[in-house]
Amino acid sequence: MKIRCSHYTHRLRHRCFLFSLSLLAVCLLKLVYIKVTVRDSVYIQPYGITVSFSSTHNHRYDINCTAIYELDPVEIGKALQIKRKAIVDVDDDSTVSLTSDCQTFLKARGYNEAPVSAAERSFPLAYSLVVHKNAPMVERILHAIYAPHNIYCIHYDQKSSPAFIKAITNLAQCTPNVFIASKLESVEYAHISRLNADLNCLSDLLRSEVNWKYVINLCGQDFPLKSNFELMLELKQLNGSNMLESSRPSGLKKQRFSFQHQLKNVPFEYRRIPVKTTVLKDAPPHDIEMFIGSAYFVLSRDFVNYISSSQVAKDFLAWSADTYSPDEHFWATLVRVPGVPGHIPRSEADVTDLRSKTRLVKWNYLEGNLYPACTGTHMRSVCIYGAAELRWLLNYGHWFANKFDPKVDPILIKCLEEKLMEKRQNVQT
Repeated sequence: MKIRCSHYTHRLRHRCFLFSLSLLAVCLLKLVYIKVTVRDSVYIQPYGITVSFSSTHNHRYDINCTAIYELDPVEIGKALQIKRKAIVDVDDDSTVSLTSDCQTFLKARGYNEAPVSAAERSFPLAYSLVVHKNAPMVERILHAIYAPHNIYCIHYDQKSSPAFIKAITNLAQCTPNVFIASKLESVEYAHISRLNADLNCLSDLLRSEVNWKYVINLCGQDFPLKSNFELMLELKQLNGSNMLESSRPSGLKKQRFSFQHQLKNVPFEYRRIPVKTTVLKDAPPHDIEMFIGSAYFVLSRDFVNYISSSQVAKDFLAWSADTYSPDEHFWATLVRVPGVPGHIPRSEADVTDLRSKTRLVKWNYLEGNLYPACTGTHMRSVCIYGAAELRWLLNYGHWFANKFDPKVDPILIKCLEEKLMEKRQNVQT
């Protein structure tokens, strides 16, 4: 950058000199900062592929996942040391590049190489993935749950970045049994749009040619804890029933659907959320008894067929439009309606997150009692898991877990990928 000093007074020359010197110092500081950041960074590539990273200063580590699973103190210590460094994560553009040549992408990631048993082929599954950012992580989730006989619907947020949308579109184009939802929502936190995103995928999945038996919904910070073969065996044991949380609401939770809520701008993280008004809502239609749960489910095809055609379900959905986080009571309530496929009787005890295998979530206020301590970090009371929890995650008995973040602990995700791939390789076809 060339600085022109056109004034000839001594004072102005002096000021111009100081400005130029200051600008040079800032530039040098930036160069030093960048150099230090790159030198102290670490990149952990996904299991089964080496993604090129341009920096020659970037450290690479060999990770012994078996030792981490066995809680070897040396390997756990190495994982903790790595976690303290600046974690370099690939961005959405890298996934766009990776998926730009489908043949190369599928070969590099081995999407069709994992063995699939005859029993798995006779019991196909469907997935609804509602995502909005971090395309590399979405690809890793898809890779971990992928089987060529299953069917996968991806719903991306209309507000997502162009690079993310391009990456997800490429991903769907490269795999014949992965598609983008035909109707897309602009998803707002705790709003009916989040529920509609899943419903849009469910509608598309019902029209697919794959005769799937169960449907599972995931978000961008989930990860499987079972191989497709293991999951298939457990789902067969459900014998048509559903697996999801369904509990009686506390007084505080009742306020979510006892008052009308309006979507409003707020001065914090989510920017727009449903805000409670003073207007009381009418009672739920059809004398429906309210239950609460989570947004995540494992539903039989018969139950989804019921949801898509039942007037009770349609009326309840319309009634839920101005409630807070309707996805956390919609499924939990409808599964209790007498006569629905795979229903849970209203007289039956609460199905908590400990009983439901759909999602293993570690809450900070229960650590030390129900769960061991979080070795990653916390976000809004929820643990983002660390590598030292690998064994606990795989042995707890749940089918999926939340939350994972490669910038918090990439070693855990890599080791989960490795252990799941080992299980898939051991399947007898």
